[in-house]
Amino acid sequence: MAKLDLLVLEGDGIGPEVTREAVKVLERVCKHASITLTMEHAAFGGASIDAHGTPATQATLDRAKQADAVLLGAVGGPKWDHLPTAQRAEKGLLAIREHMQVFANLRPAKLFPGMENACPLKPERANNFDFIVIRELVGGIYFGKPRGVDTLPDGRKDGYNTMRYTSDEIVRIGRVAFETARRRKKKLMSVDKANVLELMGLWREVMTDLHKEYPDVALEHIYVDNCAMQLILRPSDFDVLVMENLFGDILSDLAAAATGSIGLLPSASIGLSNALYEPVHGSAPDIAGQGKANPLAAILSVAMLLEHTVKDVALSNAVNGAVEDVLKAGIRTGDIKGEGTTQIVDTLGMSAAVLKALDARLS
Repeated sequence: MAKLDLLVLEGDGIGPEVTREAVKVLERVCKHASITLTMEHAAFGGASIDAHGTPATQATLDRAKQADAVLLGAVGGPKWDHLPTAQRAEKGLLAIREHMQVFANLRPAKLFPGMENACPLKPERANNFDFIVIRELVGGIYFGKPRGVDTLPDGRKDGYNTMRYTSDEIVRIGRVAFETARRRKKKLMSVDKANVLELMGLWREVMTDLHKEYPDVALEHIYVDNCAMQLILRPSDFDVLVMENLFGDILSDLAAAATGSIGLLPSASIGLSNALYEPVHGSAPDIAGQGKANPLAAILSVAMLLEHTVKDVALSNAVNGAVEDVLKAGIRTGDIKGEGTTQIVDTLGMSAAVLKALDARLS
């Protein structure tokens, strides 16, 4: 890719701090690879509510759809929690995902070398796991209709949401999962609840049929409740997991906890023509502006951008490798300090260490 058109949405809380450091890394890589980087910034989430009265303006949503990629910080905070649900900062996330039709959410869960002591699992269980959760992002119960809360004739309340998928929506996310597995260890676990839900029976049927196109990938099916247990008991046995929206929301957070720090976890939300990249952590308003935020998840989100949008695995590996080099050297922000720490740095210090390691890898 000779040109990269990027929309930057710094968001709220620590979002601006970590995003700015991630942009420094992206700029360094683009300069090395002679990629022309154009960037536009826009308010999003709570910042957009303050400026425009809505968490995502139509102009921002349209610009996001036009860009090659969007780099997002984090949104929300107590300042906006009093607002009605439909007007809160987090609604901007659902709006931009739906507008961009970024239907596949990729969340790696990896135990980085040097971070073993931060993992809450016993060493014999953790065993340097490295897997990825692929979550369908624009369908299922979060978007299904009918939905609402009705008042029954006798005065009782009746609340309901609808989990729905068409077969082509399942095929679409299934292809992403199979292709991802093909590039990794060729192992795919499809997560469902086919023993209870009719829709999940369809999910399993479609995944089984799609498997015929990927005979080189080993496909297994697992119920979501059993999957939650096995991710804790034997995380190193997993490679790629694919699931619907609600299951993915829950299990990807469980996987994040297993790594020992949410501050190390990036994500990518992929569509047919563009993508959205963001760290999985929240806006952490209690530490905003203090230099305490860990920028590594945002920097690793840039690595995912280089892989999936720029489509340069070597550049992506250089950024991932630079982060690993820093962690192996014992350089830590306060949230991940512990055994093996040789130096505690602030937000700027961590990105500076990554840039130094990156320069060494790119030279």
